[in-house]
Amino acid sequence: MSVYNSFFEDSSVLWTSILCSAFSVWTLVQGEVLVIGSNLPIIAAPGDDVILPCHLEPTFNVQGMTVEWSKPDLKPDPSDRLSRVEYVHLYRDRQEVPDMKMASYFRRTELFMDDMKHGNISLKILNVSEEDNGRYRCFIPKLQSRVKAAVVELVVDPNFAKTSTTETPLHFQTPDPQDATPANGRSRVSVVAVVITFMSVLVVVAFSACFSRCLHQKLNKLSEGKTTQSQV
Repeated sequence: MSVYNSFFEDSSVLWTSILCSAFSVWTLVQGEVLVIGSNLPIIAAPGDDVILPCHLEPTFNVQGMTVEWSKPDLKPDPSDRLSRVEYVHLYRDRQEVPDMKMASYFRRTELFMDDMKHGNISLKILNVSEEDNGRYRCFIPKLQSRVKAAVVELVVDPNFAKTSTTETPLHFQTPDPQDATPANGRSRVSVVAVVITFMSVLVVVAFSACFSRCLHQKLNKLSEGKTTQSQV
């Protein structure tokens, strides 16, 4: 039997395992639903109505799920064991839950209810002020994904109106759930590239190891045959 025939016979199970693993990893990367925010701050002037962009990719219906918007930099009062951080906006059981939101955001926030079936969970905040500055976190607690949340920063700048143009600012436009932010797009491409590179290296290493083993066995057999002939 040749070295090549021996190689393919001995490594058939290994190749099957490698291909199955590669297919499983690729399916996971391709099919997972991710929460996508904005890698750039949303800048507004006092009194503006703003939209904090956040959506799911690929498109996923979240109308029956819980959606939480909060300010992650706010912490509970350590001296009060019963204190808790309230929400900027809480959506549960297909409706807003106003009793659990911060008083300063009462009647000032809303989701795009009709667009939630397409995965759009962007938050609209009315009449912003400098007190609204900071980071906002959109979170879907029961989403079956490694990426259940995203953070969007809001900057309310009194000087923004003086430098803005007459064109409609980006933060006034309802985000399209199909549009991904550049940072998240690059992140997803990077994950795919790492997976492909890893599987390629694994295949090369497995091929080299199996071929070397088969070649070594063949050489040993040849060596044993020559030794037997010399003894005869």
